[in-house]
This record gives sequence, structure tokens and C-alpha cells, in this order.
Amino acid sequence: MTDTTYKLSLGQRMVRWLKAFKSQWQLQSMVIPGVVYMLIFNFVPIYGLTLAFKNYSVISGIGGSTWNGLDNFKTILQDKYFWESVVNTFGISAIKLSVGFVMPIIIAILIFELKWTPFKKLVQTITYLPHFLSWIILGGMLITWMSSSGMVNDIFSAFGIQNNTNHMLDANKYWLIAALSDVWKEAGWGTILYLATMSKIDPTYYEAADIDGASRLRKIWSITLPSLGNILALNLILSVSGLFNSNLDQTLVLMNSQNQPKAEVINSYVYRVGLSQGDFAYATAVGLGVSVISVILLVGANHLTKKMNNNQSVL
Repeated sequence: MTDTTYKLSLGQRMVRWLKAFKSQWQLQSMVIPGVVYMLIFNFVPIYGLTLAFKNYSVISGIGGSTWNGLDNFKTILQDKYFWESVVNTFGISAIKLSVGFVMPIIIAILIFELKWTPFKKLVQTITYLPHFLSWIILGGMLITWMSSSGMVNDIFSAFGIQNNTNHMLDANKYWLIAALSDVWKEAGWGTILYLATMSKIDPTYYEAADIDGASRLRKIWSITLPSLGNILALNLILSVSGLFNSNLDQTLVLMNSQNQPKAEVINSYVYRVGLSQGDFAYATAVGLGVSVISVILLVGANHLTKKMNNNQSVL
């Protein structure tokens, strides 16, 4: 934007904008529904965050409810059930991050190294499939497999290990079950960006490595992985920022009265307190606090990767 543009009056800038809109009205008309959607469902609800600082009453409404300052946040700090959900969320997310971040990379490299195209497409389809199934379906499958007479115990029996317990009722196993099942569902879908990046690698790099006598593992380590540097950094930043965000659908399907002490995560806690118990102000305060922490993690992870990437940010 030039200095001349800044000197234009508001009316002149509006006329220029309307002329530009008229010349591109076909494209602009395609954008308008998305803008309206964002305004209604992303920006207008921001006003509801004021509930976190009020004694909300359904009768009085958001505007008529009295302000209470930071009382809701003080209550959060004293709520042991909230802190239990924080520990569970962080524990499950940490396992997801450690396993779920690496697994798509490994699967993508294995698929990329396959030479027979029909088999490669078959493997891709099989690994993508769980992503398109809802947690209602996958949760039902897991509950059946983990039951006392399910497939998991049958596998144990095949190896001579007799185990007739229902694993979904064991709270101590829930973190691992929740994390690994989420990785199983999303790992294949997570390979898309990696495979797309790998397809753009200059094949002459591999040809030069063949001439030098490099093994397949050496080519993966020295060519493939360095080419994924930016997308790996981006996915790591997004994964770290989501440490305190959990899968509500998965939790509601897999959680029961026996494993609830280890299964209750922040999202399900907000759902239960806000909708089931009707304490909307407290639930809003919890959600706002988690969002602020997620933004801090996002900025921190981006700053760290920027330092590791010679001050070049990926966001």
C-alpha cells in the first residue's frame, strides 16, 4: 500500500474498494458465505466469554447477570476435580504426542518407499480408513475388544497368558488405551502432508546417493527427513499447543463409572459442569483458562522452533 493510498479520504477508499469488489464480484460472492459463517460462529460467541467474570443467571441473561470479577477462577484453583482432569488430559496428551507425532512419519516413509503402486494405494486406503469412522463406531469396537471375552484376551490366551479382565473397567490402563486408540485412528490421516512433501523431493538427490553407494536407511536419514523439516516443525508446534485439548467424543464413548477417575479430561469436565450441572459461568472460565494456556504453548513452541531453525518461523 503506497503513501498515496493513506492520504485518501474514507469515502475515496470506499469507492476504490467498491470498484475492486465489482470487478471481482464472482470471486467475492464465493467468499461471503464463509465470512458470514465465521462472523456468526467464531466472532459473535466471543461475547459469551464475559460469562467467566459473572454470576450467570438464565433469567437475567448474559447482559443482566452481575459481575463477580475473578471469583470463578479462584474457584477453579480450589477444585480438586478440575485438577484431576488436568492431570488426565496432560497424561493422555503426552502419550499421544510422543507416539502420535512419530507414527505418521514412520508410516509415511514406509509408504513412500514402496515401489509397487497398487500395493501402495492399498496400504494408504487401509491406514486412512479409521479416520473416517466416528468414535461411536470405533468406541463400540474397542469396548467389545477390551471386554473379558474380547479379542485382546483371546490374543493373550494364544500366547499362554490367561487374562479374563475387562480392560475398559481398569482405570490404570485408560491413559494408554485412549492415547493408542487415538493414534490408531489418526496416524494414517496424518501421513497426507508428509507424503505430499516427499513427492516434491528432487529425485536427482536419490540418484546421486545411489551413485555414492548410500543404503536406503542412509537416504531416508540424509534426504527424506531433512526435506520434511518445515512440516515437522509446524506439526510439532500444533501438537504442543493442543496438549490441554482432548478428544471429547472419544472420552464420552469410552468413559464409564469405573475408569472415570483416569478418564475425565478438561473437555468432558467442562461439558459435565456446564451442560449437565448448568454452571455455565464456571465452565466458561475453565474453557477460557485452557484457551489462554494453549495460546501460550503455541507461542512458546513457535519461538523454540524459530530458535532451532535459524530464526525462521514456520507460522
